[in-house]
Amino acid sequence: MLVIAHRGYHDAVPENTMAAFEAAVAVGANGIETDVRISLDGLPVLIHDRIIASGQAVAELIRSDIEQIAGHQVPTLDEALEHFPGILWNVEIKAIKALSSVIGVIKKHQAGHRIIVTSFRHDLVAICASSLKVNCGLLLAHRPRTLSSLLADLNYNGNPRINHIVWDYDVLDGDLLKQASLDGFRNFVYGPVTKAEHDDCRELGVDGVITDYPLLVQNA
Repeated sequence: MLVIAHRGYHDAVPENTMAAFEAAVAVGANGIETDVRISLDGLPVLIHDRIIASGQAVAELIRSDIEQIAGHQVPTLDEALEHFPGILWNVEIKAIKALSSVIGVIKKHQAGHRIIVTSFRHDLVAICASSLKVNCGLLLAHRPRTLSSLLADLNYNGNPRINHIVWDYDVLDGDLLKQASLDGFRNFVYGPVTKAEHDDCRELGVDGVITDYPLLVQNA
């Protein structure tokens, strides 16, 4: 089971920062999950929240203003991929306006990196699967009635680039996991907190866990 540090390893440093990515590498994580939004000056910045501490939207601020409000440097997707070429990257697109910038950056790096592009916006995942030579995944916060019903909404058509499903721990279903695996998907899970929950993911045969607590998985 792959261990993917959620927004880097941010036990002692801010999430989605170069320091958090360095920490993830240092503790032996197999990969890093990060979130991409677009700033007012057109940069694909790595930040999770749409609205930051000032009450302003990331999309309404230039990068330097975001950094001043956050109190730390905010990397771009290009900077992170350039600095950490040897680790698996799970790049989550948080906003549709970031799509073209994300595609441009990943095209630059896809030959030399292991990258999975994911989003709760499955239409964006389909565009990435058609535009890039990387793996793509569907983020889920709900339990679909069937796997077929999930893929029908996507106009899936067996696109081989769409080969990951990223499940919320709260909606894990062993039967759906097995079906997805039989149909050629890799199953990732986000949201486990306790050691028992991480152990549960391993027992269910999950391929990767996206976690704020990578040390719990290593000690499993």
